[in-house]
Amino acid sequence: MKLARLGDGPEIFHTLQGEGASVGMPAVFIRASRCNLHCSWCDTDHTWNFEGTPWPHVKDATPGYRKHHKADVTIEMDPIDAAQRIMAFDCPRTIITGGEPLLQEQAFLEMIGHIRKEHPEHQFEIETNATRVPSPALHEAVNQFNLSPKLSNAGMPTSLRIHPAALEFFVNSPKSWFKFVVAGPADLVEIKHLATLHRLPRERTLLMPEGSTCEELDRSASWLAEICRDEGFRFCDRLHIRLWGNRRGV
Repeated sequence: MKLARLGDGPEIFHTLQGEGASVGMPAVFIRASRCNLHCSWCDTDHTWNFEGTPWPHVKDATPGYRKHHKADVTIEMDPIDAAQRIMAFDCPRTIITGGEPLLQEQAFLEMIGHIRKEHPEHQFEIETNATRVPSPALHEAVNQFNLSPKLSNAGMPTSLRIHPAALEFFVNSPKSWFKFVVAGPADLVEIKHLATLHRLPRERTLLMPEGSTCEELDRSASWLAEICRDEGFRFCDRLHIRLWGNRRGV
């Protein structure tokens, strides 16, 4: 499997889930490399913004920023080895994130199966951009899907970031939770349109304030919480930003 690199090893780390329905739960994160999208604001651009690719990124304006050398930010690992690293933390929940994990279904299924042989009650979440339908085997194996359909502010055409068949599948799955980061009223208008058009269940749709610092989160948290209260969405803060800031591996 292709994983993001963190230091000398794979990006596998023990922390608290910072977003979504299981926020605050102890969890081990494992980050897949590679993505089928290229959001211009992506905070995990080391999983896809490689040398030679044509896609723009907001960091392009940052002095010293360059596209990543693929070998420097990627590590190949056998799924069984990844499973062993995860089990070493003795934590009952694993978050498979990315990148886009559904590009490597079979590898993650092998990893999940190995962990479940020793820990049958282990809980697995997958964080996905909702553009691909999981196989029946993966849907059965995973306890929760955290879906992040991308808005127009990601800088891609609708045909790339919105896949009606995938959204329909997840809408009909009780394992699905939809989450959106809201930077302002324009995002909210687009989210409400998507929710209506694709019948996203509001009780399983989480809205989170945008921000990479506590101060930025605070600027929009209060008005967004009122929107959630009045319109039936679920409010979710970004716990990892509150605790550790915008840092990798925590």
